[in-house]
Amino acid sequence: MSYVERVLDDLKKRNPNEKEFHQAATEILLTLEPVISAHPEYEKAALLERFTEPERVVMFRVAWVDDNGNVQVNKGYRVQFNSAIGPYKGGLRFHPSVNLSVIKFLGLEQILKNSLTGLPIGGGKGGSDFDPKGKSDREIMAFCQSFMTELYRHIGADTDVPAGDIGVGAREVGYLFGQYKRIRNEHVGVLTGRGLSYGGSLMRKEATGYGLIYMTNEAMKQRGYDFKDKTTVVSGSGNVAIYACEKAQQMGAKVVAMCDSNGYIYDENGIDLAVVKQIKEVERGRIKEYANRVNGAKYNEGCKGIWSIPCDVALPCATQNEIDGESAAMLVKNGVKYVGEGANMPSTLEAIEIFQKASDVVFLPAKAANAGGVATSALEMAQSSGRLFWSAEEVDNKLKTIMVNIYHNIDNAAKKYGFAGNYVMGANIAGFEKVAEAMMAHGIV
Repeated sequence: MSYVERVLDDLKKRNPNEKEFHQAATEILLTLEPVISAHPEYEKAALLERFTEPERVVMFRVAWVDDNGNVQVNKGYRVQFNSAIGPYKGGLRFHPSVNLSVIKFLGLEQILKNSLTGLPIGGGKGGSDFDPKGKSDREIMAFCQSFMTELYRHIGADTDVPAGDIGVGAREVGYLFGQYKRIRNEHVGVLTGRGLSYGGSLMRKEATGYGLIYMTNEAMKQRGYDFKDKTTVVSGSGNVAIYACEKAQQMGAKVVAMCDSNGYIYDENGIDLAVVKQIKEVERGRIKEYANRVNGAKYNEGCKGIWSIPCDVALPCATQNEIDGESAAMLVKNGVKYVGEGANMPSTLEAIEIFQKASDVVFLPAKAANAGGVATSALEMAQSSGRLFWSAEEVDNKLKTIMVNIYHNIDNAAKKYGFAGNYVMGANIAGFEKVAEAMMAHGIV
């Protein structure tokens, strides 16, 4: 049994029933075999054992009072996974599916994603099983204030800087930041994704979606293509999906489908994004409303069918494991050429294997392809530290440069170890090498 296999086996035994964490660790560690073989000193230093064990896990009770006067209790989490190259950085997710396994998988992925940006940020993640859907603004404020009343003691502008994620948008970040400022009596960049009026950055909302398109377009350019007239399917209808759709359309793509957790819409004439924005960003409604407002558009219950739509480009931007083996096989059969992951781990291991075995499919994994969000969060941290405010054009140019550089770094890393075109290998290796070097420099800590 190799060092990597032994660490993975031990990880599963010590962390039973954490299937999402096992999946992420398996996908990452098995691709690192070439690096580990080239660095026998890593085994002696137990580097992989330390890399896969969080530096700190905080779990806490969140008690709050709903509009009916009833006391509600949720679980809160913050996993501070690795600070070798900078302060912990990663979002907060509020969703009923949140548990320790989900937060650890996201935190482990975040280490490599943050490393790939080239910016000095470590990996962390947090959240709660609280569901914002159907809650009043007062209830969400009450929850956020209770959540931050515990979390504040574990974070800081130079220690751990959370951001938003699923269920945590501008409203939630505002309530969380307000409570932190109230308790700490200081106005610092301890959360990113803040409103522009209190220290946020232009382009943060667009960053993950735009970054996904910048990287996918760079992969196309290397092969003599671009987005013009490419039939594109984008899953989801949150920030990532909306702004991936927006930038793809700006580059000439024809986006024909989007979805939410209830079902998907298909518009053969191309998605009218203004309608989607009105429904999702203004009305906080369901995507099915689109079919009632746009002639010729069709709505289908359930999300899986979105991947049966023939397309040149597939951009999963909804949630983890949304593309399984069956859906991946359908996409390949229908002629997909590029798959860029906008969500975190949206493809199962079986799906990834199918994409990679298809010789004419370019698969761009999440930790590289959706790094634009955290990259722009790091740019927001830089602006906060310098008491600066950059223009949208400045931020967008920096974002594009970062995403293009990430693509070439993962491309070069894959080629360096003899796996040209395997961007899962490339992303994991390129991200890991920098973290490993820093961890070795710090000694056994």
